[in-house]
Amino acid sequence: MTGMRSDRFAAPFVMGLVACLIALLATGGCGAGAASSIVGKETLVIGVRPDLPALGLRTGDGRFEGFDVDVATYVAGKLGATARFVPALAADREKLLLSGQADLVLATFSITQERKTRVAFAGPYHLSYQDILVREGTSGIANVRDLKGRRICEVQGSNAAQRVVDERRIDASVVPVATYDECMSMLKSGRIDAITTNDVILAGLAARERGGVRLVNTQFNEQRTGVGMRRGDVEGCERVNRAITDMYQDGTAARLLAKWFGRSGLTLGKVTVPQFEGCS
Repeated sequence: MTGMRSDRFAAPFVMGLVACLIALLATGGCGAGAASSIVGKETLVIGVRPDLPALGLRTGDGRFEGFDVDVATYVAGKLGATARFVPALAADREKLLLSGQADLVLATFSITQERKTRVAFAGPYHLSYQDILVREGTSGIANVRDLKGRRICEVQGSNAAQRVVDERRIDASVVPVATYDECMSMLKSGRIDAITTNDVILAGLAARERGGVRLVNTQFNEQRTGVGMRRGDVEGCERVNRAITDMYQDGTAARLLAKWFGRSGLTLGKVTVPQFEGCS
């Protein structure tokens, strides 16, 4: 009887030990569930957008450039690390963090309560607003209320267009697509009436076109763009927040905003340190 009792309790113990070892390999911890910290790493793998002019764009030679890329490079440097970039489309941002394929994500990642149930955020490192992009010559769209009855584009993984319907109670038709390039093609051909998302995204798209489209410059729905992280790394989050504070206080933030958006027609306003979310 004693041997039978030992075998009966040994199997769950072994299974639990195996599960714990798997968790240890995946997260660097066992039992507590905490993620391994970004602090002390020599290289930080950072997800950035490959598809957004002026924010995160992969060039022909494979490099990444844009405002988010420069911010990521600055933050990594402040943590004593070098940055290695990987592409992070809107639909992939959380996956990259949760799978461990990226240490940080700086990819127009707006902080929301719903997203915070799965990933953590440092920052925000930039405050922007939702805006509207239309074809040059379009009349009748001056603010968000004018999107009633219009066809508006939404990229997979973004929630900007749906927020117009759900939060603003605007009866618009949301047209889902995979990329902003598809949105732009549909806008220019008349298959949709407008694109609505973060004003910095729209400003970058408009600047690339050099005509044919225009930014409405109506501000609604504040967007708090944060640094996506795995949950549990409080020390890493606090270090990133200190880096963001330094970036604003030493003038780097103002310089980068002017560099990437100074000629886009976007109103930048006063550049000050955003109020952080907290790292608990």
